[in-house]
Amino acid sequence: MTAAALTHAPGQSRAVPRLLIGLAFALTAILVVAPMAFIFWRALVDGWATYLANIADPNTLHAIWLTTLVAVIVVPVNIAFGIAAAWAIARFRFPGRKLLMVLIEIPFSISPIIAGICYLLLYGRQGLLGPTLAAHDIKVMFAVPGILLVTMFVTAPFVAREVLPLMQAQGSEQEEAAVTLGARGWQVFSRVTLPNIRWALLYGAVLCTARAVGEFGGVSVVSGSIRGQTNTLPLQIELMFNDLNTTGAFAAASTLTVIALVVLVVKAALESRR
Repeated sequence: MTAAALTHAPGQSRAVPRLLIGLAFALTAILVVAPMAFIFWRALVDGWATYLANIADPNTLHAIWLTTLVAVIVVPVNIAFGIAAAWAIARFRFPGRKLLMVLIEIPFSISPIIAGICYLLLYGRQGLLGPTLAAHDIKVMFAVPGILLVTMFVTAPFVAREVLPLMQAQGSEQEEAAVTLGARGWQVFSRVTLPNIRWALLYGAVLCTARAVGEFGGVSVVSGSIRGQTNTLPLQIELMFNDLNTTGAFAAASTLTVIALVVLVVKAALESRR
């Protein structure tokens, strides 16, 4: 019996499905739609002029620029890492293979704040490598390099976790056939492997971008929250709230919300293609 037949079976009550659907819509409206609508309403409550003035604030513009810079650097690095790690695990058997799989999952099991503290204790001025870095005039903590490092850490698993299961499910038969026909390594990757994993790769990149843009905990530890220098957009929103600039905070938050909406649309489109 098909699902359609079960759905329209004579005498079957439709109250429970309708109740569950209504509950899903209600929870979505309360937990998702209402907060997002409130963000935009609160950001625009004083008019477009005030809204644009808050967005054009130099510190906010720098936070937007820095957040974009972090995403532009971190996402390609994690794409390269995710492909390399997934390729190694799916196609080869080597000592430490299971350990590599565990290491890839570690950022999901460690709080970003703990990760930030670990980087601080390692690269900070009083940390293990701090005196060596200071002797060579290299500043990692409370600067852009520290933000990049902690963001790379918390976003590292996203691409690998999306690509690896697909590569394992597909097997290596097509790649072996390409090698048999005379294809070289790059040709095999670009013409066989990459087309087969492209949607999973893009999906992982979208998730990685969303996390990189919205990361707060780890970045708050290593950035120092220096206005106009090391504040990413989430940190800038917090500082505006602390300064009682509620309208400005909601204006900045609306920017993150727009990014989140774009990510959701792209994510849904990729899911449909997959």
